[in-house]
Amino acid sequence: MRILFDSKKIEYKNPFGCLTPGQNCTLHIQIPSTVKTSAVTLVITREDGSPYQEVPMTFAEQKDPYDIWKGTFCFSQPGLYFYYFRIAGHTGTFRLFKYGNDTNMEDGACWQVSCVPEAFTTPDWAKGGIIYQVFPDRFHKSGECDLTGKLAPYTVHQNWDEEVCWQPNEKGEVLNNDFYGGNFRGIAEKIPYIASLGTTVLYLNPIGKAFSSHRYDTGDYKTPDPMLGTMEDFSRLCEIAHSHGIKVILDGVYSHTGADSLYFNKYGSFGVGGAFRDPRSPYRSWYDFADYPNRYKSWWGFDTLPTVNKLDKGFMDYIFDGQDSVIAHWLKAGADGFRLDVADELPGEFLLKLKTSLRRIRPDALLMGEVWEDASNKIAYNTRCRYFVDGVLDSVMNYPFRTAIMNYVRGRDDGRALENTVMTVLENYPRQVVFCNMNLLGTHDTPRILTALVDDFDGSREQAARRFLSPEQTALAQARLLLATVLQYTLPGSPSIYYGDEAGCEGAKDPFNRRTYPWGRENRDILNHYQSLGNLRKTCSCLRTGDTEFHCAEQGKLCFSRKDGQTDIKIYVNQRAEVWEIPQGEVLLSHNCAGNCLAPMGYCIMRV
Repeated sequence: MRILFDSKKIEYKNPFGCLTPGQNCTLHIQIPSTVKTSAVTLVITREDGSPYQEVPMTFAEQKDPYDIWKGTFCFSQPGLYFYYFRIAGHTGTFRLFKYGNDTNMEDGACWQVSCVPEAFTTPDWAKGGIIYQVFPDRFHKSGECDLTGKLAPYTVHQNWDEEVCWQPNEKGEVLNNDFYGGNFRGIAEKIPYIASLGTTVLYLNPIGKAFSSHRYDTGDYKTPDPMLGTMEDFSRLCEIAHSHGIKVILDGVYSHTGADSLYFNKYGSFGVGGAFRDPRSPYRSWYDFADYPNRYKSWWGFDTLPTVNKLDKGFMDYIFDGQDSVIAHWLKAGADGFRLDVADELPGEFLLKLKTSLRRIRPDALLMGEVWEDASNKIAYNTRCRYFVDGVLDSVMNYPFRTAIMNYVRGRDDGRALENTVMTVLENYPRQVVFCNMNLLGTHDTPRILTALVDDFDGSREQAARRFLSPEQTALAQARLLLATVLQYTLPGSPSIYYGDEAGCEGAKDPFNRRTYPWGRENRDILNHYQSLGNLRKTCSCLRTGDTEFHCAEQGKLCFSRKDGQTDIKIYVNQRAEVWEIPQGEVLLSHNCAGNCLAPMGYCIMRV
């Protein structure tokens, strides 16, 4: 008989999830009576492993064949903590650890618990919304491109449906300098379409003046790329989005700039100044030169992307502390928040000061971080990230959900791993963050979801350019996508659509995942499905901010409920082409996407 303790269940840990300073938490552990337990101690450590507290637990009751012990503790200040149990029985004393979803003597991991600031709040408008991500150059073009001031060299496609340029130049460099002319006015014209998907948040990849089509090589933080339009065009886009109930968030790229930028100016495109060309430049302290000016630190070794000293006072003043800072500039123009590129490369002090400035300027602005792992305990560059225990990030990109959903719909998991991933995130993340999380299936950094669901291709760019799904693969991918999106839209968080995924776009990783939106050639079945799911979330408040409880997760079948006191929904999902029998007392929720069967898989959504 094993010792029973599951921190994800309220009968063992109450309350569930994160704590706040001074909040009592009670643990119950069930130990077989045959152990003849004489003492149980809860051992709590800080995030660095140093001792924090030892809590003697007391015998509570006997429920044959177990003895139940309980203990209560609280934390005086925010932080990340870990714990295990020390148990004295008739054969001696041993330690009890977590081992998967079970317990184990003297081997395994500690349980985790976060204590977050009581004043940590996230914007209400961001909770349980629907996010639409746009790669600006490839979404929609309205009018002619303004190439005035555009950094050269570049190529402008004359045909919207042309293939992206993927070949390296004569030097073997991939410059990402081909453009289609998508712009602010084009996005503004399509706001009604974006709104038809139930969208509440429009997330734009970088819009600042830059050399590349992805614009992560920032040339000027405060000037929109001329091909996209003017500041007036951007503000008008925000006005139109707001009139449809849609907030706008921008990409904040603060780990590096472009070498071809106002600040570095390696090639002289911005005149005589810049850190590379002038050692007296006001931007000189932003960069770390090993041998001025030709050797300098750069992002992942790309000399086109010199990294910045994030804690340089001049840099912080420019980005968020100054009266006319970058974030103030864009918030004033109409933006509602920022998504931080490579958040794990930004020091905690930088993040905390940025968040303080952001909320001072706009109390309800959103700060989202790009984090690929469990953001509650991530270690980056030998430092534990304090995104939540310092109340810094309101939201993160929820890649763990993406991995779990894909593994499930592809049959690589029978449901148990997905349940564990979901409940681990719910346990480790503050509740107010969970509902703001960007629950994605595809982004500009991943293959198109339709492709990723059937094709694990990882070959060359030349091979990827010729690689398209067969009719059989397309049918299977579509069935899996419909199933995956049901999970994406019914699990807690904010589902995110990467432009074109809802239209059935396919493609391997960059640059083939950044093809243009196929206006007039959309897959209507997939698009209608997304629109139906958007309507479902609008009508069922529990899908936006309700509690989550799993009832079944095994043999390919999932059943979980979402409840908030106003609406209660139970979701049944199956990897196979079977529709679960409707239990007595439950009725099929009537909406277009609740299909009876989607070969080779089935799902149904029920209302209790």
